[in-house]
Order: sequence, then structure tokens, then C-alpha cells
Amino acid sequence: MKDRDLQLLDIRPEIRSAKISSQTGAGELFQNQTLRPVIKLQNDLLVEAFRNYIQKHKNVFMDLDVEKRLKYIENAIQKDIKFRNSLKGMIIGQFTVEEYRFYITDSSALNKRMMNLVKERIQSNLQLFGPLSAA
Repeated sequence: MKDRDLQLLDIRPEIRSAKISSQTGAGELFQNQTLRPVIKLQNDLLVEAFRNYIQKHKNVFMDLDVEKRLKYIENAIQKDIKFRNSLKGMIIGQFTVEEYRFYITDSSALNKRMMNLVKERIQSNLQLFGPLSAA
């Protein structure tokens, strides 16, 4: 393994709750061993990217209640292809070469897993995006 790959693996946080057994499928294994740690590592960058997204869209997000904010995050990630691709790049850029080779064998399914995890991560940081309106 090359230095870059070793360094990438070394800086990733450990996710103790990720369950792996002999029955674990390849996609779930990749999710638990690669996607979850990378997304956790990239948390601050993902939060800042969404904060920038809010500002670029005229802070409409700030006038929404909790339920609508959660839906706004989901829609931004699912429907704004440019934003979605930016988020994917932040994650994929942290893959080792071997992980990338696996990723491209089933990128469609793995992208779905990745974006669901990113959505959950951003939604779990909802309080970082400012106070709720009194609506």
C-alpha cells in the first residue's frame, strides 16, 4: 500500500457501532468500513459546505421550522445535482485507491448509501445552522 493510502486510513475515526459479520454484504461492508469513517472525518467540511449552500440560496433555510429544514436538507442533497456532486467529491477524495476501485464497480448503489449517510450527518447537525424562526 502506498503512503497516501496508509495516511488516509490512519486519520479516519473508528466507528465502533458499525456491525460486521460473515453475512454482511459487500455494499454494507464498504458502507461500514469506508463510508461511515470518511463521512465522520469530513463532518466539519460537510457542515461548512451546507452553510455555504444556505447562503447561496438567500438564507431561505433560516425561515423554516425544524421539519421543513430537514426536508430542505434532503431536497438539497437529492435534487441539486451540482451540490450533490460536490459532496460526493469530498467523500470520494478520501478513498484509498483500492476503495475507489471497489466503488466504481457499483457506484450507483454506493452513491445512494453515501448520500443517505451525508444527509443524516447534516441533519444531525441542524443546530449548527442557526436559530429556528418563531413560525
